[in-house]
Amino acid sequence: MVKNMYDYVGEQWKKPDTSFKSPQQQRVIQWRKEENYTRVEKPLRIDRARSLGYKAKQGYIVVRAHVRRGSMRKPTIRAGRKPSAKGISKITAGKSIQRIAEERTAKRFPNMEVLNSYWVGDDGKHHYYEVILVDPVHPAILKDPKINWISNASNTRRVLRGKTSAGQKGRGLMYKGRGAEKVRPSIRAKMGRGK
Repeated sequence: MVKNMYDYVGEQWKKPDTSFKSPQQQRVIQWRKEENYTRVEKPLRIDRARSLGYKAKQGYIVVRAHVRRGSMRKPTIRAGRKPSAKGISKITAGKSIQRIAEERTAKRFPNMEVLNSYWVGDDGKHHYYEVILVDPVHPAILKDPKINWISNASNTRRVLRGKTSAGQKGRGLMYKGRGAEKVRPSIRAKMGRGK
């Protein structure tokens, strides 16, 4: 099968070169100096952005956001508990870092809806993601039959309800059938229903 340009770009991103003089490492050094939620002119990973619904037209923007790395930090105990049950290490959040990045970006751009996001890099302190945002009331979006579904009232603040790919993965909706009987329509809705 013949490969296209996007296939070659995707292969380069499977194992990016992170040596000190590499372009990727220099990018991360530059991103660290910039402020969070920086609007970028065009996506860095064009293949990934296109596969997630991005189009180079009015109504779409791409924002680079970063979120801290690692699990949740908890202060060490001083007295009154058994050290083996102190619960400091291996405490992780219920949401993925990517989902947190999407939600924080949505709050920074309240007139836009989050379509999706993808990883673009990390360093010792942060994970960096590019978040694709869509203006639901832009005339170009309303005219496009492939994306105007995002203008419906049912899709308002969709990222905060776990409707993006990262949100669905965190809710366990990427699996069907055996072992996933109690995840639809949501884990909360299934609680108390029995079998």
